[in-house]
Amino acid sequence: MARLTRRRLLELSALSGGATLLGGPAASASAATDPHAQGAVVLEPDDPRYGELTTRGHNGRFTGSPDAVHLVASAGQVARAVEEAARARKRVAVRSGGHCFENLVDDPAVRVLIDVSEMTDVSYDPRRRLFAVEAGATLGRVYRTLYLRWGVTLPGGGCPTVGVGGHVAGGGYGALSRRYGLVVDHLHGVEVVVTDRTGRARLVTATRDSTGAERDLWWAHTGGGGGNFGVVTRYLFRTPGATGGPGELLPRPPGAVRSVSLGWQWRDLDRAAFARLLRAHGDWHRRHIGSGSPYGELSSGLTLGHRANGLITVDAALDASHPRAAELLDAFAAALTGPVGAPHTSTTTTTPWLKSVLGGVQWPGGARFKSKSTLLRKPWDDRQIGVLHDHLGRGGEEFATAAVYLTFLGGRINDVPPEATAMAHRDCLFSSVHEALWGDEEQTARQLAWVRDLYRELHADTGGVPVPNDANSGAYVNYPDADLADPRLNTSGVPWSTLYHRDGYERLRRVKERWDPLDLFRHALSVRPAEPASDGADRGPSRGPLPGRSGAQPSSSA
Repeated sequence: MARLTRRRLLELSALSGGATLLGGPAASASAATDPHAQGAVVLEPDDPRYGELTTRGHNGRFTGSPDAVHLVASAGQVARAVEEAARARKRVAVRSGGHCFENLVDDPAVRVLIDVSEMTDVSYDPRRRLFAVEAGATLGRVYRTLYLRWGVTLPGGGCPTVGVGGHVAGGGYGALSRRYGLVVDHLHGVEVVVTDRTGRARLVTATRDSTGAERDLWWAHTGGGGGNFGVVTRYLFRTPGATGGPGELLPRPPGAVRSVSLGWQWRDLDRAAFARLLRAHGDWHRRHIGSGSPYGELSSGLTLGHRANGLITVDAALDASHPRAAELLDAFAAALTGPVGAPHTSTTTTTPWLKSVLGGVQWPGGARFKSKSTLLRKPWDDRQIGVLHDHLGRGGEEFATAAVYLTFLGGRINDVPPEATAMAHRDCLFSSVHEALWGDEEQTARQLAWVRDLYRELHADTGGVPVPNDANSGAYVNYPDADLADPRLNTSGVPWSTLYHRDGYERLRRVKERWDPLDLFRHALSVRPAEPASDGADRGPSRGPLPGRSGAQPSSSA
């Protein structure tokens, strides 16, 4: 039996949006009130519970050692924790689901960790006609509650244990995104704890309908990435232009999905057959990228397992109620299997929608991995196909869980203008993830070299990274990769900020300067303030000591 890769364990399909970091729920508690009296928990290293919260990250390469972990229960408690960190000049980070690919949270420099994992409420506000989701909720909780109570959903990622906090901030895509767009295309507002130049914290509500600086703050949370501007406490959702009751205000998922899974064994594919498979896959998807295609609602993912794993798969799904679902999936399968000329397997299933997004084996976390991202405007060319064939056969059994994943984008994602949200990549065909996974620390150097060499060879024509051009759009911020900021690995001369944010980066820098003037929320790939001019990943505070405030009452601004 072929081995399961991390992505197979982690998700039901390759159609996931990643996650990085961010914050929890809003409430009216005072930041000046004692956090313990209000139910907050502050854990230091001598507390036996400390280890539970500092080892929550799913990447076993990184473990944090903050001075304290604040398990917060309200916006007031978030503000209190933020102000304490600002006064003490301590580096702060925020964790929701713990799925960050890099050590943006579990960095040795982080001294205060704000954990929002207990902030999980999902509710409907009839006065404002919107759904409020606390940023500590997992995608699985959001999907289940929205669907069972109101029959609606968000078009987010395929891993139910990912936290909403960072997933939304980076854009958020998943199996329903070709049909309904990104998660942020349905984001009406954010409630976020921010600080001023004195270190005072307050709660701000910024919405799509806001003007001036508040609207910029909303915009920055539609793809700018987590850990940049403050601590999100709640996300507010309503599809633009939606009317009626709660059952009409967000997308409705299908009752069931009909899916086809195609599989090829590496032993049955020579170099020519491998190339025919990838060419057929790329050509078919390029023809059907648009939302007006008969396949405008199709979700599709390709998994290229390492040769030691033995398996290559393609999975695709449609709404089972589509009158031509069976016909369209059969034609899809024939278009991919026919040109290859090699034995394959084909399995068709129909699954209730909620079970399809909540079921399956869950990844327990703790293994080490390294993931690298490319957003593609075109399919891989012949040179890159050759690189993939050769590299996926390089190395022995220890690379059996390495893989490359390709997710079909386009559809409604690309119907939104790039400037409408901070997720600027609105012209992509595929999202590609290149990943190595291993258990023993002894393997780390070899595994990192394997995935870095693959990435560099794929992008050899553009300095080892996916510089935006006619073939590449850049990289996806929800799959953070600190290598992009390393001039030894990124020799393109194009900064990581362009790869992630393209033309939107300067606007993000202005938002950063306005809403996080102390640069309190920062990490290796965070937006740099417009002033003072510096590109240091972890520079020290540039301003004088903060006043010794005892706290501040969060306020709200529309």
